[in-house]
Amino acid sequence: MARALVTGAGIRLGRAMALYLAKRGYDVAVHYATSEQPAAETVAEVQALGRKAVALHADLLDEAQVLTLLPRAAEALGGPITCLVNNASIFEYDNLQSATRQSWDRHLDSNLRAPFVLTQAMAEQGLQPGTDEAGEPVAIGLIVNMVDMRVRKLTPEFMTYTIAKMGLWALTRTSAQALSPAIRVNAIGPGPTMQGHRQSQEHFNAQRANTVLERGSNPSDITAALGYFLDAHAVTGQLLCVDGGQHLGWKTPDVLGLE
Repeated sequence: MARALVTGAGIRLGRAMALYLAKRGYDVAVHYATSEQPAAETVAEVQALGRKAVALHADLLDEAQVLTLLPRAAEALGGPITCLVNNASIFEYDNLQSATRQSWDRHLDSNLRAPFVLTQAMAEQGLQPGTDEAGEPVAIGLIVNMVDMRVRKLTPEFMTYTIAKMGLWALTRTSAQALSPAIRVNAIGPGPTMQGHRQSQEHFNAQRANTVLERGSNPSDITAALGYFLDAHAVTGQLLCVDGGQHLGWKTPDVLGLE
């Protein structure tokens, strides 16, 4: 039986991925921190697709709550979680000068420590690989970490957030090594996909237009990447930047006008 836990699944990309997984035959545990009503709506939509769903609250800044989240999801859905999407994230501005211990802790705890603890819980379920027609192992479990295209294009902006996401990318690769062949671990790096809460429409449009492809990504592009990882049984430890090529941006003052 396919069972998924998606963190931050009440809204935005988390919701899109939860609904996509339901369409792919997964029962879904919808984690939320503050979006109780949207999470309930996501649950109702999953159930309307004929799948089992439950909303689970947890503050990812509270490790005691993180420790119980995946076991609670498995109990509610009636068996081990086979797909974990570490999507929930805190994204707040700081830089080297303005970063504080609080901004460090908020970003590292939500974007790195919580996924690490949930990865440990996924491993502790004891999933065993299946076997394909050729007699080779097939991973039963899949973890998808939502990283950020910033790990491919470093800047000094959003400093502690970026450090946390760099750590999550390292966790993706090292846990892919540690958990094979039973569990595959991959990452998605979104670019300008959904307008930020503090971002103007004009700025968001300009951000999308100034990527290499002159467009951003849509939620359907993110779920397509998730679908690829579901189906690609030989892929682990990989990052797909779904960002309109934003991480390839090269038209900077040091190269423009030079021959």
